[in-house]
Formats: sequence, structure tokens, C-alpha cells
Amino acid sequence: MIKVFKLPDLGEGLTESEIVAWLVAPGDEVTLNQHIADVETAKAVVELPSPFAGVVSVLHQPAGVVVHVGEPIVSFDIGGDADTLDAGADAGAVDAAAQAPAPAPVPAAASVPAAATAPAEKREANLVGYGPAVERGGHPQRRLRPGVGPLGAAESAASTQTVVAGVDQVTPAAASAGQPAAASVAERPRSTPPVRALARDLGIDLRTVTGTGRDGLITRDDVSAHLTQSVPATGLPATAPDRSGPEAFERETRSPIKSLRKLTAKAMVQSAFTAPHVTEFLTIDVTPTVELLDSLRADRAFADAGIGILAVVAKALCLAVGRTPAVNTRWDEPAGEIVQFHDVNLGIAAATPRGLLVPNIVDADRLDLRGLAAAIAELTTAARAGTTAPAALSGGTVTITNIGVFGIDAGTPILNPGEAAILAMGAIRLRPWEYRGTVALRKVLTLSLSFDHRLVDGEQGSRFLADIGTILADPARVLTMV
Repeated sequence: MIKVFKLPDLGEGLTESEIVAWLVAPGDEVTLNQHIADVETAKAVVELPSPFAGVVSVLHQPAGVVVHVGEPIVSFDIGGDADTLDAGADAGAVDAAAQAPAPAPVPAAASVPAAATAPAEKREANLVGYGPAVERGGHPQRRLRPGVGPLGAAESAASTQTVVAGVDQVTPAAASAGQPAAASVAERPRSTPPVRALARDLGIDLRTVTGTGRDGLITRDDVSAHLTQSVPATGLPATAPDRSGPEAFERETRSPIKSLRKLTAKAMVQSAFTAPHVTEFLTIDVTPTVELLDSLRADRAFADAGIGILAVVAKALCLAVGRTPAVNTRWDEPAGEIVQFHDVNLGIAAATPRGLLVPNIVDADRLDLRGLAAAIAELTTAARAGTTAPAALSGGTVTITNIGVFGIDAGTPILNPGEAAILAMGAIRLRPWEYRGTVALRKVLTLSLSFDHRLVDGEQGSRFLADIGTILADPARVLTMV
């Protein structure tokens, strides 16, 4: 029995994911819940478990492809009869298919849908978390080239396409090698997203391009070669520029906007053009805080705590929120309400190879300095490794971004959507500074606070920033503030 596994809804309302890597291959035997692939959503890299125990039959999508929720990604042979069942399909759609009139005769290249004729008692109900296949206008289902598997390996002549609940599948059938060539007319040419983007920009129809890559894959060189044979619709010269001389290099590289970059861009545009941003700056002498950190590192009780300047700033921010709760709010436009949060879920902006992530520490205001340091280390490590859970990337109430690690003194950070304030901490510099009536070299830090002026007045924002500065300039002052 063949079981078809469709890409599930991985939560947070995400509609697509990129297959980063397959950990199995056709013919491999897998167990239930075995880690079979890494998939990248717009927020994190997620381990995908197998919903079946059996043998991998077909990998429908190669690594590096963005797949929509509800599209088939892998089929399993779990033994038993020859029925083909669909994991994650819309049960209603399967029932409707079973009750539909008998279809008209079809070419030899297709067979009667096995799932459509299977008795109702043999069909599976939806798996929890596996949404129905979605009708997406403008996103036709991918089709496989005849005789070519999804990973580029030639399939046997006995392989054919079987329609299962409206989705193209490849299952063993009795199709012959002499299948008519007309069956491939509607297929999309095999290429990568950057090549498709290049062809689109040049006005080239990829169906007219001959692919020279592996198993007919169309490459950038194929598109360039096609350009020399005809004048494209864009009116560009019929001959490609000479790249054989001293300037034999690419002028530009194009890559698709996807995953985290797409999500970040959308969120930043929404925030910048929805919330009226105000940014204030405060430069302070943090020499006493630096000396405090040095003394903690020399103390056996704190030597392994890993407490740094970010943890101290985080603690100072949590204390300051208690004195100015307006910075820990959210503007709820649909409800016409201001939401006041009673706890601080502190977002920590982390630069990762995938882009910017802002995981948050739940109830950060309830943690001591050691607890904050440990939580920050755990969050940033997970973010850079790409293992942050999607739930940790939502629900923040106020954020810190440490631009000082890049040698930057100050900036105007954009609010994380749904938050009222974000604090940027710059680099600590050794500068001449007024100290006890004279000039001395001191450790100086600039803080930048952006806030939503709908929620936070100038006086409130200024008092909040001043409180943080007071704690960092003289940590002993905390005793007068709590």
C-alpha cells in the first residue's frame, strides 16, 4: 500500500516551507516519527518526522524547493494491498471523489485514481496538524517530466502518474515506455527559481529553451545561449556580452525573496508605516557597570554564569518597565483598545545566517541577573543554529537589539510589530568624559530608544530611557528604584 505524505501546516499560519535537506532516499526503510527531512519556514528550520513506518517509495520534491502546505513531498510503501492513500488530504475531497460519476476514458499515461475507488472504510481521516489541500490560483501543481524522477534520477519505464485526490503522484503502474510525447506538453520546464527569474526578466519563454543540465535541467548558460539565437521581447541585443576578457564576471546575482527575508521585510514595512516612530538617544558613563561585571567574573559564585553587558541592560530595562508601564503595551486597532501587558516578554534581536530573528524570554521581569544571562545565551544559540521553535518568535512585548557587537554607536531601530518600544545598545567606547569635576577616560555607551507615539508620550519615553541610563551609570541606584 502506498501512503502519500503532504507538507503539513507547521503552525503560525505559514503557507509554505523550503525543503532544506532530505535525510532519506527512495528504498530506505523508516520508522514512525523518524526524522526524515529538515524544512525551513519563514521563522525557523523544523525537523519533519515521518507519519508512517515503511519504505520510502518516491521523493516528490528535491531539496531547495519551496513547497506549499498540502502539496505531496514523499510517498511510503507500508505493505499490504495496492491501494494508494493520502496522508494529510482533505477527507471531504476524497469522499466527493469517491461519489463522483465514473470519469471518461483517459490516455494510457494516466490510471483510474485508486483513492477515488477505495471503499470508505479504507480511507484515513485527517492527521492532526495536516491541513487540506488548498486551491491556489496561479500556483499550478508541479508535474514530473516523463521518465525523470523528482530528484533528477531516471525512473523505470513502468512508472506513471496517478491522480490521487486531485494531486499528481508517481506510483507503479502498467504504463508502457512508448507513452505519447503529447503528455508532456503542459509540463513546466525544469529549472531553478533564479533561472526562472532571469528568463522572466529577459522575456524568454523557458519552454523554448533546451536544457543541458542534468536530466534536462535548464541552467543560466542555457538561457544566455538562447539569447544569442533570437532577439527577446525586451529588445535586448541578439548577442550576449563578451565575458571572455578581463571583465569575465557576472554583473549581478539574483535570488528569490523567500522565507525569513520575506517575513522580515513585510513586518518592518508594516511597522514603519503603521506606528509613528520616535527615537531618543542617551549617552552615559557605564564604567561602574563594567567594573561590576569584572567583579562578578572574579567571584567564584558567578564565574560560570556568563553575565555580560546585554544581561545587565536587560535587567535594567525590566526594572524600568515597572516604573513606566506604558512601554509594555500594544495598540489593538480592530478592537479600539490599548492592551497593557502585566509581564515582560523580552525580545532579543539575533543576527543569524538566515537573517534577523527576535525570539523572546517569557516573563523576563521575574528572572534574576543569572537567569537572564542563561536565557539570553540559550535563545541566541538556538537562533543561530536555526532550531528556534516558532512559538518562541511570537508574543514579545518589548525588544532589545545589541548593535554594539558590530561596532555601531547608535541607530534608529524599527519597532517589532505589536510592540510599543525597542531599545538599541551601542558599542562601549573608551572616551574622555567629565568625571568628578575633571576629564578622565571612561567607558561610554549610547542607548537608542524607539517607541510608538500612539502609546508612549515623549515624557514617558524619556523617563523610561533615563531610568535605564541611571541604573547603568550607577548600579547601586537600583536600591532607590525598587
